[in-house]
This record gives sequence, C-alpha cells and structure tokens, in this order.
Amino acid sequence: MKPYLILALLLVSCKIHSQFKINGSFEELDKNRMPRGWLFSFFDAQKKAYPVRLDSTTKYDGKYSLLLEKSGTEAEFGVIDYPITQIFEGKTIELKAYIKTENVSKGYAGLWLRIDDKNVKSIAFDNMQDRGVTGTTDWRQYSIKLDYNSEDVRTLHIGGLLVGDGKAWFDHFEILIDDKPISNAKVKKITVSKADLDTAFAKSSGIKEINLTNQLSTNLIIAGQFWGFLKYHHPAIAKGNYNWDAELFRLLPSVIKAQNNKELNTALETFLDKLPQPAVCKNCKLIAAAHYEIKPNYGSLFNGNLIDESLLKKLEFVRDNRNTASNYYVEMAPGIGNPQFKNEKPYSAMTYPDAGYRLLSLYRYWAMINYFFPYKNVIGQDWNNVLTSSLPEFVNAKNEMDYGKAALKLIASVNDTHANLWSGSKAINDFKGKYATPFQTTFIEKKLVITALYKDTLDVKSKLKVGDVITAINGKEVDLLIKDFLAFTPASNYDTQLRDLPYQYLLRGNEVKMNIKVNREGNQFSYDIPMREYGRGGKDPDFEKAEPFKLINENTGYVFPGKYKNAMLFEIKKLFANTKGIIVDMRCYPSEFMPFTFGNYIKNMSTPFVKFTLGSVDYPGAFKFGPTITNGVTSSDNYKGKVVVIVNSTSQSQAEYTTMAFQSSPNVKVIGSTTAGADGNVSYIVLPGGLNTMISGIGVFYPDGKPTQRVGVKIDEVIYPTINGVKQGKDELLDKAMETLNKGW
Repeated sequence: MKPYLILALLLVSCKIHSQFKINGSFEELDKNRMPRGWLFSFFDAQKKAYPVRLDSTTKYDGKYSLLLEKSGTEAEFGVIDYPITQIFEGKTIELKAYIKTENVSKGYAGLWLRIDDKNVKSIAFDNMQDRGVTGTTDWRQYSIKLDYNSEDVRTLHIGGLLVGDGKAWFDHFEILIDDKPISNAKVKKITVSKADLDTAFAKSSGIKEINLTNQLSTNLIIAGQFWGFLKYHHPAIAKGNYNWDAELFRLLPSVIKAQNNKELNTALETFLDKLPQPAVCKNCKLIAAAHYEIKPNYGSLFNGNLIDESLLKKLEFVRDNRNTASNYYVEMAPGIGNPQFKNEKPYSAMTYPDAGYRLLSLYRYWAMINYFFPYKNVIGQDWNNVLTSSLPEFVNAKNEMDYGKAALKLIASVNDTHANLWSGSKAINDFKGKYATPFQTTFIEKKLVITALYKDTLDVKSKLKVGDVITAINGKEVDLLIKDFLAFTPASNYDTQLRDLPYQYLLRGNEVKMNIKVNREGNQFSYDIPMREYGRGGKDPDFEKAEPFKLINENTGYVFPGKYKNAMLFEIKKLFANTKGIIVDMRCYPSEFMPFTFGNYIKNMSTPFVKFTLGSVDYPGAFKFGPTITNGVTSSDNYKGKVVVIVNSTSQSQAEYTTMAFQSSPNVKVIGSTTAGADGNVSYIVLPGGLNTMISGIGVFYPDGKPTQRVGVKIDEVIYPTINGVKQGKDELLDKAMETLNKGW
C-alpha cells in the first residue's frame, strides 16, 4: 500500500490541552526545545528515516520552521502532526501553511488534514497527493479545505508530510472555520450518549478463554442471534441508551454458565427484562406487510425449537414493536440507501482480543450481514450456519494470526468481492508475505501463466518469458495451493478468486527468494526467483501504456475508462465523428463516473438500465426494489455507430455499473468473461482489533430483475485469452472486439 494511503488509514489517538490558538509558527517550545503540541512520526521507523528538526535559519516568519528530511531507508514517508480535540461550530474547515522544498523526488511534500469521529475513524481526509510539491521551491502558501460536520467530529489532525527523498520546511500553519480564524470560532457543545459513558469493559471483556462443549456452543449461537436481534430492533438501544458491546459482556457469563436450554432461556430472559418494554408500534405490522424481495431471518429465535414460550412472547413483542426511528448503530446513507454502521468501536489496541471480544467480533459481523447485507440470499449457504461454523474458530484462536484468519475466513464466506480484510491486521500481512515476485501472472486455461515481466533490476528477464506456466511453488503444486487459500480469498466468484490468488498468496512470501517450477513448451525447470518488496514497483504494463482514447484506425475508436475524464468527451466526439464503431476497454476501474456522460453519448434515447434493492432501519433484514434508473438522451450529436465493451474479472463495481448503463443501448454488445460480481455502493465495517472491511451495500439488478452480484454483467459473447495468444503478444479480447465491430449486428 502506498505511504500516503497508509497515512489516511492510520488512527492516532492523543490528548492535548484545549486551545483556540494553535502553535502554528512553532514559537512555543517544550522542555526538549521542540514545538509544544506537535507530534513527530507515527512509528519508530519514521523517526529514523525522516527526523524532524527545529530550524532557526530557514523560516518563513517568526523564529523557527520545522524541517523534515529523508535520511534513512526504514520508511517511505515522514509526518508532523498537530491534534486538536476541540469541536467548533461550522460547515467548512481550511488548513493553510507555507512550504519550502529542496530536491524533493520520488514523492512529494504537502499538507495533510484529517477529521476523525469519536471512534477515531477518519470521516474526511486530504494529503495533497494529487498536487504535492516536488523539486526545489521557495516559500509558498498551500491550503486544504474540507467539509466540516461538527455533529460527527471529535478530533482534528493537521500537519505536513514528506514522501520520498529530499527536504521540506513547514511554517505558519493556520486553521479557518467557515473562512474565519479558528480563534473566532464558537466551541460546539456535544451531547454525550449514555452508550458513550459506559466504559466498564473498554480494556477487557473479563472473559479470557472459553472451552466449548455442545451445550455451550448452542448457548453462544443463540446468544449471538439474540444480541444481534436486540441491537437493531429494541428502541432503547436504538436511542443510544446502552453500550451494546458492554452489555454483551454483562450477558455472556450467565450464558456460559447455563448447563441446559432451560437455564439458557432464563439467562436471556433475565437480561431482556432489564431493558424497558417498547411502546406499542402503530405501523410496524403495516411495514412488514409490504412486498419485499428478501424478508428477515431471525435464526432460531422464533422457530420454537430452543426458545421457550415466555421468552418467545417477549421477543415477539420487541419484533412487532421495534424501533422505526433513527438507530444509534446504523443509518441508511441519504440519497443512496446503503447501510452506514455507526458508533462501532474498533478497539485497535487489542491486536489479539480476549475471548469475549472475539465473540463480539463474530456477533457484530454476523448481525450486520444478517440484517443489512442486500445479497444475503445469494451467499450460497444459510447465514445461520456460518455463525455455527465460525464460532469455534473465533473462540479457539490462540494468537493474533488465528484471530485474523478467523475474521478473514468469515468475511470470505459472504462471497462478495468488495468484502476483504483491507487493513488492520499485521498478522495477516505477515501470513501473506512481505515480498512478491517481480512479474505479473494470470490464470489462463486453468494454468498460472506469466503475462508480464516488470522493470528488470533482478535479472529475471534472462530466465523467464511471457507465456511460461508456473506449475509448483516452493515444492507444492499450484492446484493444491489454490485449495489451501481459497477459503481466505474473498470474492464473488471463482474467476475473481483466481484473479486475486497470485498477488495475495501464491506468489508472496517472507523469504527473499522463492522456488518456482516452470513449464515452457513442455520443458520444465526450477528457478529460485529473487523477490521484491510487496507494494513497491510492479506497475501493470497494460495500464501504463493505455491511452484514455485514440483511433485504432479510421473506422474504429478506442476508450480506456481507467484514464478517461469527462472533460475529454467533447474532443472524443470530434475525433470519433466519422468512425463506424467504438471499443470501450472496461478491463479497469473507471477514473470518472460515465453512465450519464459517455453513456448518454452512445445512446440515442432514454432507456432503463438498473434498479436497486434497499434495506431499512425500520424493518431490519428486509429488502425491496426501489425505482428503475434510466440514462440516454436524444441529441443530434449522439454516436451513430456500434460499440463493443470488453470485460473480465478486473471489471468490478463501478466498471460493472457503467457497463450496465452502456449495454442498455441496442447498439452495444459486451464480450469477454465473468466480471467481479460486486456492484453497489460499499458500506464500511470495523471489527475489534481495528480490522477494516466492507460489503456491497445496495443490491444492483437489471431492469428485468436479473442479478449482477456473484454472476457479473450480462455478456453477449464469452471469450477468454489463450496461452498461445499470450506467447504471441496478442490481445485476443481486443481482436475479438474488432472482429465483432466488423461483422456488425
């Protein structure tokens, strides 16, 4: 991961004295003669690689500036950080400061501004990565401006950073709230919920280990369903009157002690009786009576098998008189409808959570999926069974690695390409490996084939060739390795798992060399390949050489959405005016939103192309269709020719949505192979230990109701590349697109 992206994800928590005037020119020094209130580096490696010095000779104003200088190899970027815990009334915030640079290369210097909520989660961020300062420059003022929603803000972080080589001086930091100095801003009074005040279990659940038996497993499965049901249904919890994490740890001891189902029922009912009885809901039955594509599934709570009559009636009363107002723990994104999970504490310091917190992790994720995942019906198995199968893996996890694997396997079980363990687990990063091979591979004809060799600094090109087939890695056959890692490879379909397996697992490791067995034209040989550091180098050559748009010949235009900008459309229209066809190469992620810009250009009428299923807070677990969305306009400059869209497993999310918008025109055909099958706006999830993941948050369907999740977009003609084609340097999908245009339809 790039250093400037790491910076966006790092969560820094610290306390400083409340103040209206920041120490922006570094005039106030502490006992170590460093600027008071400022922090330097996020971890020790940065301190070595990018030491910070108070400079009294090179400065913009006052007595001092701060100098960041690259002097070591331990890290790739350095920062200075000034946290502010006051909250102010306002709608916008702007950071201004002066920067001077010397020989900045292989990166940039810039300012950064991050806004965190009460769970130390970043809700707004900018670090100038797209407009940073390079080379040698004199003092100049730079600025960052962000929306400032003071209802959610709890901490501001301002600062400067240097990525790559060189020197950067920083001076005269200022903060403006609604274009006025922060010293003039009004302090915002924040109402603290009862849930926030309950910190009894902030550092430990008090449950260190659990020894599973058949009865205890039953107890914990039912308790998880019970806890998750109440979290999203009971009005008192929805109001934020209870820290529901803490309440779980108050419930668990009695659940663990229960020796039979009767004692379990007693424990759950006693716990429920401590909550206030909900008021009668006048419209809950009416809401439930509407038509839904998916209706709620409550597991074993209402099937009469394990819950006795007394507790059952009380749970039914909560269900039928549930919360229909806002919910402290979830809301549906305005104007979109995907769930936004709120007030979920990350417990980032618990890299290996205790047994209680590991159960919390399982229960939290299970309940989110059960009540707010729009594709729960196409996961491929009963979600209640996943709770059962995952329980021993979470309970018996012996260390950080085991916990990370349990979480990753649980995430993979939803079969959603958007769902992965995106950050937060050092152990999983170690499990995957810190080194990677210096070439690109793709599974072609069920074989792991080298498709590109990266810039050669390791003399690899003298040993390997494009088209070589890797048959074994470190002595183990590739087919067996696939089986080993499939359960830890979240994706909507097998094509996309194969897309991710080489870069995520197969061709990564913690040794500086990896032994591979290669088959070249029937001749087999072994090679100890030197590895490169994962995340450094390895740029996709096809992406690097791709142009945003061009003429392939006088009759055929070509567009690559990965580099296309809507501002280019006017020029594209002129260039393609006399062509007979356009190829849109959607084997990428679009750099801009195209359905109503380029999409309108290639359609000569308005037609529907998509509809969504949406969940709701007032009937958790239910999903129904919203209105159908159309695109296309009738205009004199609409494109009159044919369009072929190329897709494969790299076509994901927005690429799939854009393809749907394009193919709603009769002049468009789609060729290629199964796409990533993960469409819809994403919803972010955080689990104990600071594990970060997400899911597809809305259901995306064609107007006729056919799905895209897991199966991908509709394809008119399926075509995959061949090994022979790769060896010959052919792009067989592009060739097929040309052939399709020439034949017409």
